[in-house]
Amino acid sequence: MQRDTLVSFEGVVKRFGSFVAVQKMDFEIRKGEFLAIMGSSGCGKTTTLRMLAGLEAPSEGVIRLSGKPINDLPTWSRDTPMVWQSLALFPFLNVRENVEFALKMRGIGKVERRRRAEQWLDRMQITEFADRNIAQLSGGQRQRVALARSLVVEPEILLLDEPLSALDAALKVRMQSVLKTLQRETGITFVYVTHSQSEAFSMADRVVIMSRGVIEQIGTPQEIYRAPRTRFVADFLGSSNLFSGRVRPGAAGGVELETPAGALKLGGDGVMPADGTTATVTVLDTKTHLSVTPPARSVNVVPVRVVGEEFVGATATVYLETPQGQEIRVQKGHDELADLPLGIGQDLFAWWEPKDGHLVAEA
Repeated sequence: MQRDTLVSFEGVVKRFGSFVAVQKMDFEIRKGEFLAIMGSSGCGKTTTLRMLAGLEAPSEGVIRLSGKPINDLPTWSRDTPMVWQSLALFPFLNVRENVEFALKMRGIGKVERRRRAEQWLDRMQITEFADRNIAQLSGGQRQRVALARSLVVEPEILLLDEPLSALDAALKVRMQSVLKTLQRETGITFVYVTHSQSEAFSMADRVVIMSRGVIEQIGTPQEIYRAPRTRFVADFLGSSNLFSGRVRPGAAGGVELETPAGALKLGGDGVMPADGTTATVTVLDTKTHLSVTPPARSVNVVPVRVVGEEFVGATATVYLETPQGQEIRVQKGHDELADLPLGIGQDLFAWWEPKDGHLVAEA
């Protein structure tokens, strides 16, 4: 076990009857990191969090906290507080009493409870609401109360189950900043479950991507974005154009991928597949370019037709379709697209440098 490992899942499986929610999971959570676990509904991410919290027992395998098995340790003995999606604040207690609650359950005296609660109320900038009923607070204020209630006990690890899902877009962004700042300042390990790529990638040091109870990839946001390990990850992120085909020898000793969109030169990263095998190459939409005529130099070129355009801030996304009906997209700043005719039905050429392609596993 690494010296900085706080939690380890060793061969962990979770079954509900005949349904396998989590399949043989082996991974580690490092002390002091912000780890996000993401995936679509039913992928096993919340079940994984609940097993760590002690709300579900593994069917197989061992979960260790600080090197010690915790499979049989009751929830209240684990020191793994959780911030729920619903927040689960007590409506019959005011804000201060909610924050003090966990300390009271641990037998902390009234004076010390008040002192520590006041510290966290101040830190979360909600001191002025200390005597208010929970029902009188906004969504963002309730979020801060839930965080203060969990962090006042100064745990080694904090579990968060989609805590921002009920907030509006602007408030989500503000709370993401609050969460990341808190994690850095306290050094507490955060394990954050979400289905939102923007939340995971903006806050986490590392991201775990799950599908059907299996970990597809673990890495930094940059690693996963630039080099998805499997076709599922590339599809899930939605930031790459994917082309599949059969590998064959290319010109000048190179390797090509014979696809419905044409022969594509392979020159990016990833393990080069053998001749005759099926492979998939991904290229980021930000690395895919558009032009009215094909570039003169040796690049991968695909004829496309414009089917839509979307503007978000300073970025434009152009949606395109190949003659074979495959949808691809190009994302650029407005200035880079200003001189292109982008009307619906316009014929253009999408192209990219072979070095910008990334080979992924089919599974």
